[in-house]
Amino acid sequence: MLGTLAGLGLATAAAAHGYTAGDIAIGHPWSRAAPAGITGAGFMTLRNTGSAPDRLVSARAEIARTVEMHTNVQEGAVMRMRPVESIEIAPGQEVKLAPGGLHLMLVGLKQPLTKGARVPLTLVFQRAGEITVELSVEAAGAAGEHHH
Repeated sequence: MLGTLAGLGLATAAAAHGYTAGDIAIGHPWSRAAPAGITGAGFMTLRNTGSAPDRLVSARAEIARTVEMHTNVQEGAVMRMRPVESIEIAPGQEVKLAPGGLHLMLVGLKQPLTKGARVPLTLVFQRAGEITVELSVEAAGAAGEHHH
């Protein structure tokens, strides 16, 4: 596996966890509690510490039938989710996967996402390769703002 566990010095040490895959630093992957049979979501920060662009091209998790990458777009007065084929992380830049923006959709949960659990999720980057991270499951309405 290309990734190794690496602390990223995030503010909330007890809740913070981070990973590194090649030049991509993955900060605090998390999700919200959700029952089985519906769609959950995955959030995190992706920082490119290298000099070449990279892309998140796919993701997968045993807990879900499939994992899709989505963004939210404003269409008139309505916010809608739209799938994206990849998520680019430019050199020296950070991309936030967060509620209301870019995020991962865990479609068809095979079991519930339970608050306090850690759920394995494999991220696949164009350059950095594959890494398995753990989504830290927070309360159903969590916004994740205490992780920045």
